[in-house]
Formats: sequence, C-alpha cells, structure tokens
Amino acid sequence: MKDPFRRPSLGSGVFYRDPRAALDWLESAFGFERTMVISDKDGRLSHAEMRFGDGYIMLGGEWADFIASPASIGGRNTQAIHVHIENGLDAHCERARAAGAVILKEPADEFYGDRTYRARDPEGHIWTFGQTVRHVSREDAERVSGLMIDGWH
Repeated sequence: MKDPFRRPSLGSGVFYRDPRAALDWLESAFGFERTMVISDKDGRLSHAEMRFGDGYIMLGGEWADFIASPASIGGRNTQAIHVHIENGLDAHCERARAAGAVILKEPADEFYGDRTYRARDPEGHIWTFGQTVRHVSREDAERVSGLMIDGWH
C-alpha cells in the first residue's frame, strides 16, 4: 500500500492574494486535487497542499514581506511551474481556457518530443503543461533545434 503521508521529493510553493479562490480555480481549471487545507481561528487559509499526479504544490497567502503573488508585483514571475501530464493535453488546455486561464502559448509539438502549452492563472502565475508525444534522441534534438545539448533524458 502506498504511504498516504509520503511527499514527492520536490514540490513548489505558490502564493496568492486570495488563496481560497486559488484553491477552487486550480481544481476546476487544471485538475489539481486538494489534500490539505489549514485555516486559522478566523477562517483565513494558513496553508494548503494540492496534488497533481505524483507531484504537489503548497499554496498560501502573502504571509511575509518576501512572499507575493504576481498580482501584487506588476505581474512579474520569478518562476514558472511545469506540470507533466500523461495524456489529453489539448483537452486540458481547453478546460483551463474555459475556466478563465489566459493561454500564452497554444498547444504545440516541441523539438524535444513533448507537446506543451503555457497559461497564466487569474493572479498571474505562469504554468506550462507538457505531454510526451514522441521519444527524440539527443542527436535529433540538436539537429532540429540547432542547439548543443549536454546530457539528455
């Protein structure tokens, strides 16, 4: 039996002005599943966790002066989150669009073998979703892209 308390090796923290609204939106738009929601005595969200496949994100509000939503800093991002999905990337994009995501890059096949799209959520976080559609050798990726690649998956 899989240990229900085991976390993946890597997750990300994402911060929102309105974290409760973000929980609902990430669930409906991207298909994240809430696994933990912690509220303070006044009902404000203190911490939440959501899963997607075998990955997870932590979610919260702007709780310190070094924590901000892109909506609070002119839309700037210091990171983008990449989520790998097994299948249905185009349908996933349409689900996100229908929920109000701004699609920054429409689904397209990439030289490295994935099909990807990029979206902005209501507070400005950038999300990239990818699905492997073909296996590409490093040599083929270099030839097609014109890049020199050290290491390959």
